[in-house]
Amino acid sequence: MASRAFLLAILALALSQALAADPNPLQDFCVADENSNLFINGLVCKDPKLAKAEDFFLSGLDKPGNAENKVGSNVTLVNAAALPGLNTLGISIARIDYAPYGLNPLHTHPRATEILTVIEGTLLVGFVTSNPNNKLFFKALHVGDVFVFPMGLIHFQFNFGKTPAVAIAALSSQNPGLVVIADAVFGSNPPISDDVLTKSFQVDKEIIEELKAQFKKAY
Repeated sequence: MASRAFLLAILALALSQALAADPNPLQDFCVADENSNLFINGLVCKDPKLAKAEDFFLSGLDKPGNAENKVGSNVTLVNAAALPGLNTLGISIARIDYAPYGLNPLHTHPRATEILTVIEGTLLVGFVTSNPNNKLFFKALHVGDVFVFPMGLIHFQFNFGKTPAVAIAALSSQNPGLVVIADAVFGSNPPISDDVLTKSFQVDKEIIEELKAQFKKAY
């Protein structure tokens, strides 16, 4: 009897994980109320009678983002905060611009799977599986190619061409979240202890201090 209860508990846990995603809407739409002061898991809906076509519309993804920065890339994200009509629909989109040899650094989306389509240039993309294998899946992409990054896994995109590149990404959450690995580890606030970092990366403290200096932010 105890073993049966244990198996049922494991099954319930597995099902809860399988169903973990943005909740399905219970009405046609739930336009985000940008003026609400309420804090909930998501965004508050405004009265559907007040919805208008503009709530579901956004222009500007045809315009290049400024990729003149340290890593040589720029992400223009369209989520529910930018496009109120996306609220509760479980999807968002982004335009990513890459300078020649530009990189969208190692990062994760804790709440979304990403599907990327190259519309200009060439990209080397990849993701790393979780422990214990940490296997790298990577591919060179050209115009019209599509690649999928599973939810929560570390991934990257690198423009290995001499000309700019552009990609469009669709994400399976209205708010996919973003954790840039280097920023989070070496630029946290307050900083992670050097003892933790030196032991984690198996390097000298001087190297950790040099890395921290690259990602130090003004808070």
